[in-house]
Amino acid sequence: MKKFLILAALSAVLLSCSGNRDQVLKVYNWSDYIDESVLPEFEAWYKAQTGEDIKVVYQTFDVNETMLSKIEKGHEDYDVVCPSDYIIERMLNEGLILPLDFASIPDEINYIAHNRSPFMHQMFRDINPAIDANDYSVPYMWGTSGIIYNTQKVTAEEAGTWDIIRNPKFAGQILIKDAPRDVYGPVLIYLKQKELKEGKVTLQELMHDSSDASLAAVESYLKGVKPGVLGWEADFGKDQMTKGRGVVSLNWSGDAVWAIEEAAEVGVSLDYIVPEEGSNVWFDGWVIPKYAKNVKAATYFIDFMCRPDIAIRNMDETGYVSANGAIEVLESQIDEEYDAIDLSYFFGAEADSVHVNPVLYPDKAVIDRCALEHDWGKDTDKLLAMWSRVKGDNASSMTYIILALAAVLAAVIVSKSSKKRRHRKSRR
Repeated sequence: MKKFLILAALSAVLLSCSGNRDQVLKVYNWSDYIDESVLPEFEAWYKAQTGEDIKVVYQTFDVNETMLSKIEKGHEDYDVVCPSDYIIERMLNEGLILPLDFASIPDEINYIAHNRSPFMHQMFRDINPAIDANDYSVPYMWGTSGIIYNTQKVTAEEAGTWDIIRNPKFAGQILIKDAPRDVYGPVLIYLKQKELKEGKVTLQELMHDSSDASLAAVESYLKGVKPGVLGWEADFGKDQMTKGRGVVSLNWSGDAVWAIEEAAEVGVSLDYIVPEEGSNVWFDGWVIPKYAKNVKAATYFIDFMCRPDIAIRNMDETGYVSANGAIEVLESQIDEEYDAIDLSYFFGAEADSVHVNPVLYPDKAVIDRCALEHDWGKDTDKLLAMWSRVKGDNASSMTYIILALAAVLAAVIVSKSSKKRRHRKSRR
């Protein structure tokens, strides 16, 4: 596949030099976030559907803001990119993405329209009440934020609250994502439980809450948590959990699936739970940037990614959950080992009792206490400043050395295993 990517890039250079940019599709996606064998298949499929040649130039990024900076400055003419929810919201508000021309795709192959999940459609509708994001973007992968915990040392009841990260029983064994947005929301939800139960505020309102009072409350709470934190981690937390060095990790559902499987191979039992207080839902989606040069091929590419068999392959390769609502996707995940849960919110009424992994697809009762994250706009700097004050530099140099060495060792072990699922380095 690397050979394919190199050849595609060389072909793109040659085509660009000869002025044939309309035969090049530039895709910008997260690292390790696709089954790369689908790229040459798309080229063949596009040729069959349109009679036109296309070469995919595939590049990756590890940080949302890196991608956004290139789009904002107009220095790159990417045709398709895959930002996270809050970045899609920011790009939409700033006029940086083009509307999708669904009508240009023949109905018989319009997988976007045929396989849209009602849940994801509503999530995208909630991004901006004034602009329907469904007209500008298509969901790709999604998940929740929650707690990965070692079942041999932590009970489900203990892990069922966000306040576990402050539990002195697990001091020195707690890992927290170095992702201010994904930590702020759950902590604020925990701190606002009384107001939520009394109906004085909603989860969605909390996801928009960037007030100084709320920021101060979350900062105070996290500073109280800090003495018991083993590490603020971008990607090594799940590895530490599989090795038993951490017993509690505030993490994403996609990483939880990977960690649970890897830990089982070495006799460590992990599980994942969305705390009772509520949580946030995240997603990534495909968009066509303002400066795209090949809108037609970009539209067909997004449609191709929504074809059920392609969605399943991408899901299996990355370990994350496809946002595709096709019944074939659901059927690919049926496993009688699990208790039946209600996924009618995602796949429709016929999926009200299906046997699937609840870490991948949460039961409707769990989703009912989750809300979508939102972009803070100019207030984002306040969040980052708060996060910087919380983390500080109090830890000893030896602590950082130990954690760094552990992370490197884990990475080496992971890279040597042919059975490991690939995963992104950093979502946020």
